Amino acid sequence: MKKRVELEDTGMTFETGYDLDAMARKARAWLELIGEDPEREGLIDTPGRVARAWAFLTRGYQQTLEEVINDAVFEAEGSEMVVVKGIEFYSMCEHHLLPFFGQVHIGYIPNGKILGLSKFARITEMFARRLQLQERLATQIADAIVEVLDPQGVGVVIEGTHLCMMMRGVEKQQSTTVTSAMRGVFKEDLRTREEFLALIR
Repeated sequence: MKKRVELEDTGMTFETGYDLDAMARKARAWLELIGEDPEREGLIDTPGRVARAWAFLTRGYQQTLEEVINDAVFEAEGSEMVVVKGIEFYSMCEHHLLPFFGQVHIGYIPNGKILGLSKFARITEMFARRLQLQERLATQIADAIVEVLDPQGVGVVIEGTHLCMMMRGVEKQQSTTVTSAMRGVFKEDLRTREEFLALIR
């Protein structure tokens, strides 16, 4: 059963079905394993904060595509390309549990149906708020749009910055990763794909 939780210092609340007490106990144990004292002043409330933060950061697991779309599909004439650029996303890399973030650009050519524009951001958010790979994120967004709209084609391009490259290992601060997923005419027709890529530049 889901309950509403306040995310401290933000003024916002969200619903979660996670066992926050169990998550807090795990966070406390992790603090002990790295040699910290969970009883010291600065860490007393940290396990609970970590539990709430991770419940928020991974809330996409508790959402479905149907809930996110919420009947925002509409009949429409025309077959001109629709592009939504610069959708911000924040996610957690499944390899190191470190953040990666950036922008998602989505284009599609309708096939009798269109989607409310805000829903592209909500679809992105649902998949980003899971442990992710950037390559998979692009694929999941594209496939979800195909499932909902059955368009003539879909293109998704993601530009991401990964803290696993910036904070550890090679420690390269200026690198970005670009991934894409093309479906339908975006994959099959070079001119359509080039038009989309030109529009998002």
